[in-house]
Amino acid sequence: MLRIGFALFLLIAATGLASAHPHVFVDAKEEIVFDAEGRMTAVRHIWQFDEAFTAFAIQGLDANGDGKLSDEELQPLAKVNVESLKDYNYFTLLKVGDKHVPVTFPSEYWLDFRAGRLTLFYTLPLKTPVAPGKYTTLEVFDPEYFVAFNFVKDQTIHLADAPANCKASYRPPHELDDATMAKLAAIPMDERDLPADLADAASSLASLIIVSCS
Repeated sequence: MLRIGFALFLLIAATGLASAHPHVFVDAKEEIVFDAEGRMTAVRHIWQFDEAFTAFAIQGLDANGDGKLSDEELQPLAKVNVESLKDYNYFTLLKVGDKHVPVTFPSEYWLDFRAGRLTLFYTLPLKTPVAPGKYTTLEVFDPEYFVAFNFVKDQTIHLADAPANCKASYRPPHELDDATMAKLAAIPMDERDLPADLADAASSLASLIIVSCS
């Protein structure tokens, strides 16, 4: 199933828009939200989809035919997005040290359409606020490499209301050799799971955001 809606999966497959992994490209920005006690309370995602995917995703959404997409017209698609992403833990892995920090269903979400691209905004509350400790990591990644994330240069991560002693850094993914990338590209769209060797290779494409609090 396409991570952002089965209906869109069928649409893309039918048109032949995507014939290989990855099928959807996302420019991402991330934010970790802190409370007054210096604890992390939420992760905010800003994901902008590529123009080709956007063009197919918005077909039929302009219900009143005015040539624009209002918040009301985009809201059903936004709902499909976040509900589908729930099955994949929102491609979000937050850890303090080696301990996984669970998240809950988005407290807010919406889509924006500008300059030919859809952008999804949504906030994932943590199940329980947690202190960042000395070493916190945030990974945003699709292990099946169906969706490829590219983090916006110099805008990758923002720490909202974080203690002054907390700093964030970004470690970009490793690069794969041309032969491995060609194998990934050859996998058809309807094949959901990657072979074990390619899954291991794809895992190295994960970007890592590191939060350090002295």
